[in-house]
Amino acid sequence: MKPILEQIRLQQPNATFYSYRFEVPFFEFKWHYHPEYELTYIVKGNGFRLVGNSYASFTDGDLVLIGPNLPHTWVGKSKDDTLFEAVVLQFSSSFIASFLGFEESDALQKILNTAQKGLFFTSANEEIKSLMIQLTEANGFDRILSFLSVMNQLSTMESFPLATENFVSLHSLETEKRINKVCGYLEQNLTTKITLSELANLISLSESNFCKFFKKATGKTFSDYLNDIRIQESCQILLKTDLDINQIAMQCGYESLSYFNRIFLKKKGLTPRQFRQSNLL
Repeated sequence: MKPILEQIRLQQPNATFYSYRFEVPFFEFKWHYHPEYELTYIVKGNGFRLVGNSYASFTDGDLVLIGPNLPHTWVGKSKDDTLFEAVVLQFSSSFIASFLGFEESDALQKILNTAQKGLFFTSANEEIKSLMIQLTEANGFDRILSFLSVMNQLSTMESFPLATENFVSLHSLETEKRINKVCGYLEQNLTTKITLSELANLISLSESNFCKFFKKATGKTFSDYLNDIRIQESCQILLKTDLDINQIAMQCGYESLSYFNRIFLKKKGLTPRQFRQSNLL
């Protein structure tokens, strides 16, 4: 996928690294990359994320490390007045390099190397959350100490890579514009019938060329990607409302209840009813 180059340093030009905590009503689709590492902790919120050619849902407590120039985005919309909350740490390769090259930093070096494909930490807990929040509030040399505490914690945590080994990002502005236009359109029209023809016309391609373009850019077929975001949307409605399954299927763009049930089972390993019941226990 072909992302926007994000200029991190312009936001805080005199800092050795950039850390912040924010609350927003939604995460907008913005496929982008930057030369800095980025560590994101989701304090509160649900949606889906794209990292390289990896697509997955996210929820409270998720912790992800993105390597330099790896395209990524987080997408989600709140169903009520609840805000998304996240803590983000961004730092350059040159800055972190000053702490590497020692026997004591071998574990951290391995983490950073693997982060070139993105890393999801399976053992994220309240300790790393507290450390990252503390970092956003620290001043002076305490910022460096807090940063090192976060890095030390990361080096002890279990994780797995997100993008596949064969993922290669080619930074083309034209492709970035096209894929953002398509994915933004899909997000805004989930509840309606979306055809291959209208998406192809949206970016001035034939249907066959659109299919090739989309698969190359995302690693997924158009229909598979659309089902992914629709099923993710249905999960949120299942958990946050008491609407019946048929209403939810229609609200997520499925005209056939049986087809919705079949796709949901394929994606989640449970029927919609089982998914709702298992999360209410």
